[in-house]
Amino acid sequence: MVRVLVLYEQEPDAERYAQHVELCVRVPRAIFRHGRIFGAPAGEERFRYMAEFEFLDMETFLDCARSAEFVALGHDAEAMGIPYTVQFAELA
Repeated sequence: MVRVLVLYEQEPDAERYAQHVELCVRVPRAIFRHGRIFGAPAGEERFRYMAEFEFLDMETFLDCARSAEFVALGHDAEAMGIPYTVQFAELA
């Protein structure tokens, strides 16, 4: 299983993020989730919002990462103007 983790430094505007979610759910063969980060084990949380995509396996992820839908997400995320980081994880 492969997960794409997107960590936002600020909580996005709800209305604007709803538009982004419309693009996210179009990514083929992916499960999409998102939500507010509410805490950290020590100190203040570094990120305020997160999103994740889950793909069945590496082959599916690599195929979907080349899709027009996935590429459009990157452009739209940049357009939101919120600093974010993306991490890819392969789970055993």
